[in-house]
Amino acid sequence: MNQAILFNDDIHYLAEHQCWCFTGILSGARITVYINAPKTILTKQLILDFEALVEEYLEEEEPDEHNNIWLNA
Repeated sequence: MNQAILFNDDIHYLAEHQCWCFTGILSGARITVYINAPKTILTKQLILDFEALVEEYLEEEEPDEHNNIWLNA
């Protein structure tokens, strides 16, 4: 698909879902990304890894009907 995505700086951990959550803008629409991964110290490298995971996903897939992306790290 190769679409540009702009990630927001709002990453946080959702304990009730045991996942990291952040938003972005894709083709003018707000998307929410959920990445199932353990809670750990949030580093710049971890954020970059998550963003790369989303970009890789978007090469072949699209967000669901609610503009959400659910991934496993």
